[in-house]
Amino acid sequence: MFKVGITGNIGSGKTTVCKIFEVLGIPVFYADDAAKDVMVTDTELIAGIKQAFGNEAYFDDDTLNRKHIAGIVFNDKEQLAKLNSLVHPAVFRAFDQWVLHQKKAPYVLKEAAILFESGSYKKCDRTIMVTAPLGIRIKRVTTRDGITADEVKSRNDRQFSEEKKLALADDVIINDDTQLVIPQVLKLHELYLSLAQTK
Repeated sequence: MFKVGITGNIGSGKTTVCKIFEVLGIPVFYADDAAKDVMVTDTELIAGIKQAFGNEAYFDDDTLNRKHIAGIVFNDKEQLAKLNSLVHPAVFRAFDQWVLHQKKAPYVLKEAAILFESGSYKKCDRTIMVTAPLGIRIKRVTTRDGITADEVKSRNDRQFSEEKKLALADDVIINDDTQLVIPQVLKLHELYLSLAQTK
């Protein structure tokens, strides 16, 4: 299966771009949603989280005690890295399983905020970076999530810079409210259809 990774920093509009690909019939795996799911379904991961963060990481009904985990990892980079080192492999496993069920698709998309940071881009045949100027991204997120510009900047600073991601990406979609996004998606769609046939 031909796999395309898609990412973009906060407020870039990568979800909007994914929805366009879905309209074209391309299945999209949303890594952030999968991460939430595997934390309560993947037994190997659950055992790892309990070992690393204590049994109180889960409630008696097996739901995740997000407050407990957030309290540990929020301002501690080492603890966050430990959590990510447990979650990322479980998400990779979930993606591999998901791909097996997409046999009718010409190719698939994997949407991940930390596609490059997690190293999962290495398992993709091609990568897309959705980009927009920081000012536009801040405006979008403050409107969408009702948070302050400083909070958006803080979240943005926890990801690789746009420059670093652009250097790693194969393809770029500019979503700066001046260029039409759909023609850019259609052009890449045609490219991936032809690449998928030759794989």
